[in-house]
Amino acid sequence: MPNRIHGNLTGLSHAERAGIERLAHHLTDPTQLASEALVLRLTGMAARLKRQIGVLIDRGGHVTHVIVGDDHQIELPDLGRWGQGSGRLRGLRLVHVHLKGEGLSDDDMNDLVRLGLDLIAAITLDGDQPDCVFLGHLAADRQDQPHRSVEPAVAWPGRAWHGFDLDCAELVRELETQLGRSRAPARMVNARETALLVHVGPEPLPDAEDRLDEMEELARTARVEVVGRVIQRRRELDPRTLLGAGKLAEISLRAMQKDATLLVFDRELTPSQMRGISKQTDMKVLDRTQLILDIFASRARSQDGKLQVELAQLRYSLPRLGERDDALSRLTGGIGGVGPGETKLEIDRRRARDRVHRLEDDLERLAKGRAVRRQGRTESEVALAALVGYTNVGKSSLLNALAKSTIFTENLAFATLDPTARRIRLPGGTPIVVTDTVGFIRDLPKELLGAFEATLEEARAADLLLLVLDASHAQIEQQLESVERILADHDLGDKPKLVLMNKCDDVHDPATVREIGGRYRALHTSAVTREGLPELLDRLEDRVATARRMRLLAGAPEPAQTWSPLES
Repeated sequence: MPNRIHGNLTGLSHAERAGIERLAHHLTDPTQLASEALVLRLTGMAARLKRQIGVLIDRGGHVTHVIVGDDHQIELPDLGRWGQGSGRLRGLRLVHVHLKGEGLSDDDMNDLVRLGLDLIAAITLDGDQPDCVFLGHLAADRQDQPHRSVEPAVAWPGRAWHGFDLDCAELVRELETQLGRSRAPARMVNARETALLVHVGPEPLPDAEDRLDEMEELARTARVEVVGRVIQRRRELDPRTLLGAGKLAEISLRAMQKDATLLVFDRELTPSQMRGISKQTDMKVLDRTQLILDIFASRARSQDGKLQVELAQLRYSLPRLGERDDALSRLTGGIGGVGPGETKLEIDRRRARDRVHRLEDDLERLAKGRAVRRQGRTESEVALAALVGYTNVGKSSLLNALAKSTIFTENLAFATLDPTARRIRLPGGTPIVVTDTVGFIRDLPKELLGAFEATLEEARAADLLLLVLDASHAQIEQQLESVERILADHDLGDKPKLVLMNKCDDVHDPATVREIGGRYRALHTSAVTREGLPELLDRLEDRVATARRMRLLAGAPEPAQTWSPLES
């Protein structure tokens, strides 16, 4: 029996503890909130002990937990994760006693939403007898306004306990029917998780929607099914939980309604924010950086790529290792050893730092190997061009169309993680090496900069950057700005560029595409229809020929070990 008793038991006599334990023996009719005998014993003990006392009752009417609090609240035990089974609610209701005549508190309503309880009831006292009962339950989502913010829970006004008549079983069945109406009938094939996307920030609503659209594409790449999204415009972010307790309760409700298994935020969370949100919502929490790292980890194929991803994961995880736990410590040994010694957390951190140093050494060795290979291409006096651009704009498909190669392509973010070079012979017979690189993304997390190092090296070594845009994308200008910002931050903004408006066979906004294309004198291309590819090859040959003529006119000998940049 003691495993059913939880909470504040200090200062209780043996007889008082025995009386509390006897509460667990009461059986309630499943249609009742709680049996009369159980409520009388609850109120009597709470009045004598001057402590809130509550019970969790399952749908069969059995008491599963007895909780003892202080004079103003009780703290529910850890009930584990929920919402993964066929039921919409947890299958438990809480009935507890309030000592000061108050109704359901904010803490009560938050527990209701966070734990997914069937019902929550607070019974007030008249002496040591039950007086009024206040009932609360989760609110159903509005089907006519699926994106509207709703109150996460409903609190009933107080009713007299004597004469209170409610069929709890029928009420819970009706609640689950209403909550289940918003459940998506189909499931994404091979989805590993279901996610609720969350945006918090001062951005206007259209910008917030655009950011979540991109997050949804990233989630699809990571084989995570998005079942809903929540947006809160907030100028000042809460340093502990990012957003307020009320909005967190609403998010918990929405996640429960949609059967979401994790929350994904479209900004990087601090370790304390991640812990705070997870504690308040009782859900797994990911941020944007974690999601991208997960994609990289699942798609890295080369040794270089795998090491870069592992290094990025370790750098991200180091400040997020758990709290210090002296119970897991071990003595360091030696004379004069005192205290708990080196804790498990400290050992984990030291091992992680050691691994980071080893990875950095291995990556430096691989970088030297890449430099030797690039030097070989330079000494052969072959011009170098690098395809750069936002992720999923069709760079790999373009290279396949130009070189008649079979580089892996897929309509997913970061389908390419390792630079791939192909030698192409231009129409006049001039050879050129074109390199496919990793796609960029806006607000590139600092932990991922190392994973892009190989791409940046190829861009630095290239004589010409082929800046590829997705002409069919609604946010083409924002993507272009992000790519140009990343290039400028790495001293690549002045590199000669040729802008390619790719996917021109699927344009949705021809006016914007024409305006941007005219501004950058861009070529319109399509890897599917091969539109613009002959003109692209001609342009590349003109650039190579112009660069050679300029060197000859200047009287400079043909370089033996370097290749002058192509003129813009």
